[in-house]
Amino acid sequence: MADELAFGSIPSYYREVYEIVCPNPASQKIDRDVFVKILMKSSLPKQTLSAIWDNVDNKSGYLTRNGLYKALALCALAQQGKPVNDKLLENYAGQELPKPSLGDLSDLRILSVQVKREKSPTLLSYNYRELVQLDSVQVALVPEKKGLLLKHVEYEVKSEFYKTTVMRRYNDFGALSDMLVSRFPYRMVPRLPPKKMIGADREFIEGRRKALIRFLTLVVRHPTFHQSEIVKYFLTYQGSDMQHTIRQQFRGLPDEFVTSQLAAQAKDLVPMDTQIQLGNSREQLRNLANGLSQMKQVVDQMAVRSLSNASDMLLFAKELSGLSNENQPASTWAMGLNETWPKIKGGLKAVAVEFAALSDKYSTQGRREVDTVGEKLALILDLLQAYKDLTERHEKGVLRDHQAALAKMGAIKKKKMSATLGGGEKLGEVEQLESRILEQESQIMTMENRNYYSLHCLQMETQLIHANIEILADIMKAFAQAELQGHKELHQVWENSMDKIKTHMPTANGPECNNT
Repeated sequence: MADELAFGSIPSYYREVYEIVCPNPASQKIDRDVFVKILMKSSLPKQTLSAIWDNVDNKSGYLTRNGLYKALALCALAQQGKPVNDKLLENYAGQELPKPSLGDLSDLRILSVQVKREKSPTLLSYNYRELVQLDSVQVALVPEKKGLLLKHVEYEVKSEFYKTTVMRRYNDFGALSDMLVSRFPYRMVPRLPPKKMIGADREFIEGRRKALIRFLTLVVRHPTFHQSEIVKYFLTYQGSDMQHTIRQQFRGLPDEFVTSQLAAQAKDLVPMDTQIQLGNSREQLRNLANGLSQMKQVVDQMAVRSLSNASDMLLFAKELSGLSNENQPASTWAMGLNETWPKIKGGLKAVAVEFAALSDKYSTQGRREVDTVGEKLALILDLLQAYKDLTERHEKGVLRDHQAALAKMGAIKKKKMSATLGGGEKLGEVEQLESRILEQESQIMTMENRNYYSLHCLQMETQLIHANIEILADIMKAFAQAELQGHKELHQVWENSMDKIKTHMPTANGPECNNT
């Protein structure tokens, strides 16, 4: 068969390419259009690319895994200036096949998704792991404040995808949010944390920093936003006054509906039962949000209890240390024959150290519960809130405008009917109303297309929510790991405490006293 590969061992590079272009191993089918995109990245002449295809084409319209491997080998040979001939592969018997130069493999992933998106525009071509791989961002607080009269907080923003570090202020994030809503009104734009004009304490600033990380994480992991020039500009522009320059840079940029190739066929992309499915999904996601919100409260309460335990243990340790340093000697008059107090007092200082260590462990556990579990729950809750905001924008925006336009059309037609009944003396008014009807019909048609496009985007955003739901598995794993690690650490300190109690307080080795 044309796609058989009988010689040479397979390099890991081949497998990496295969996993990108065929994420579903069960099918082992590589789309022909995806394959063509791959070959074009080799920069080989079209004649050479056609020859490679002829050597691997199995006449089925797609490539198998072996067919892809064979094509990659032929591509590598062609880049070396050799002819496209599968007989040359016999020279690689017992050795690794050559690797072609195809540029950055992340570009292959984008190309693969684009082709699949074009073929199936109503199906999201991303899973959770692929969304996470789009980009990873960090938002760190810059220690020093700038400004002579009004000091402000500045953030250092890093993007793994663009390999950049930029300085941003809160208002810069606000400008980004505004531009995204303007450019992508039918997509989930996460909410920004609130702005506090004066009196922002350290706790508020840290909470807002975490919220900005969540905001930017959801933005860069959104497939549409990720490819946006607006987001690229925000993450790469090194100049000053970002909030004004980004508005100036993209001023007049039309919204997504105007530039999308799918807008003209939006009606065909919306299934008949979309409204029913949308209603069911909204109810399902509303229930999910309620449940996750309750879980977030539980985790927050656990973190508060851990920090409270840390405070209690520190106070306990302080009192133990104070008792161990108590200078007033105990006389025979006070103790009689019972000399327990001097023995216990000598061990309190050693035990106090362990209770101070318990305080540190409880404090660490509280931060761990907030940072590794609470923040992940907050991230998915922010996404669900963005979905709720989007559905409300659809109802209050496009849908309401469409209904208002239909009502206006009805009113114009009534006026025309009255004018027509008025006879020849109102002929001019009738002609004017007919012109208005034509104009209104054009507006209604545009609004209908916008409405269908908005519904199509709602379907894709709903699928994006479900692609992100896998984060719940990460949350549960992080929760279990956090509690397991915390309990292990606490258990070890309690064991150490028991050892010191037995060592430094000999009377504690005796039989336990039972209250009867």
